[in-house]
Amino acid sequence: MRRRAAGLIALAWAAVATAGPQTVEIVTQYPHDPQAFTQGLLFHAGHLYESTGRRGQSTLRRVDPDTGEVRAQTRLDARYFGEGLARVGQRLYQLTWTSGTGFIYDLDTLEQLGRFAYDGEGWGLTYDGVHLIMSDGSSRLRKFDPDGFVPAGTLQVRYRGEPVNQLNELEFIDGAIWANVWRTDLIVRIDPATGRIGDVIDAGALRAALTGPYKVDVLNGIAWDAQRKRLLLTGKLWPTLFQVRVPGVLDGAEVLDGE
Repeated sequence: MRRRAAGLIALAWAAVATAGPQTVEIVTQYPHDPQAFTQGLLFHAGHLYESTGRRGQSTLRRVDPDTGEVRAQTRLDARYFGEGLARVGQRLYQLTWTSGTGFIYDLDTLEQLGRFAYDGEGWGLTYDGVHLIMSDGSSRLRKFDPDGFVPAGTLQVRYRGEPVNQLNELEFIDGAIWANVWRTDLIVRIDPATGRIGDVIDAGALRAALTGPYKVDVLNGIAWDAQRKRLLLTGKLWPTLFQVRVPGVLDGAEVLDGE
């Protein structure tokens, strides 16, 4: 399994070397809880909603994006490892890693309203306006109907004809699926109709900008403020939330043309 993962990550880096990635430019920085093992991130109505992981430490929280202050929080039972997070109307859907169980919460109170089941591992989650889209560490994205979490299809993700695995945190932005590639500083932009990757984005500048006595982990956390057109990125145990821009991707050229 480790050899397979290493090979697929190498493929992702080879794609960058061949195509020349887009690179992020830091606009500004905000405080972020350095104890938060960020698994899922989204922005809505002036708040960040964040799912954090690790058994015994997993939470769902509402965070002030400007100060990093946790305004409300619900803790998961110690047997669960929190993962991806998505919003559908007034409800939040949270995955767990290996338990095959997800939870539904009220957006305002973070009160748990129900749960749902799925096969395999849960990694990232987003919503395209019709379906919940879930990653599981493979090159396949699965679609579900939010009502009952009923399977509604799959999407095979490829770059230049080759599958790209280790897809993790997901965010739906301006008609495309954004996904970070686990254990890299890469984010890929996926056509939701074909699964083709049209842009590879290198966010390595963010790691280089991290300061302080923190033991940071990997990039993981993509949130889109649709009203103010802000792209927000962070990582597991990162002390900083970054607002970034991606020249040629989010400021004009909206073409998904990867082969």
